[in-house]
Amino acid sequence: MLNLSPTLVLVALTCGISMYAWSSQELMDSWILNPNQIRRRNEWYRFITSGFLHADFGHLLFNMLAFYSFSQIVETIFVSVFGPTNGLLYFLLLYLGGIVVSDIPTYLRHRTDPDYRSLGASGGVASVVFAAILFNPTSKIGVFPLPPQLGIPGFIFGFLYLAYSYYMGRRRGDNINHDAHFYGALYGIVVTLILIPKAGVIFWDEISGFLN
Repeated sequence: MLNLSPTLVLVALTCGISMYAWSSQELMDSWILNPNQIRRRNEWYRFITSGFLHADFGHLLFNMLAFYSFSQIVETIFVSVFGPTNGLLYFLLLYLGGIVVSDIPTYLRHRTDPDYRSLGASGGVASVVFAAILFNPTSKIGVFPLPPQLGIPGFIFGFLYLAYSYYMGRRRGDNINHDAHFYGALYGIVVTLILIPKAGVIFWDEISGFLN
């Protein structure tokens, strides 16, 4: 029996749907996160479908590389703790739940704005990235163009990421949905700690050892 990694399945689905949507404006319009349409037509499915759409190849590549890079440790730990079936379900809860929950503040802020649109898997990706940081907080993360060897420890990266996302979300100075990054990261931390409380102990012990 073929044992497919949920990470690879999600990456393949996201790439396929995103690329198809670039040539199908109808699909793009009907799946993108449009808070005003959600409110007026009860099209709640857009909270999920928008996570499988991306603006361009660079947007898609960045999200999927980040997701693939960090999901391996999370997927492995979830399966080892909960078993293959429950581990898969909890992994999907982390990723897909991150896509949905991270867009709730965006929906509340823009639900009366007929022109607002948002798309991308950033909320789910941030959830997985921060779950991985909880499990391995001192592992170095490369910040482009630096390689991982010259990167910064994950817990420092996480703090800077949250601070930057929160600041930019309040500033609203570009077309990036920074709120999705911020709330997706928080969702990933909370869900991981609820599912595996020991992750908090691991996080604290590793940081304490690193600082000492």
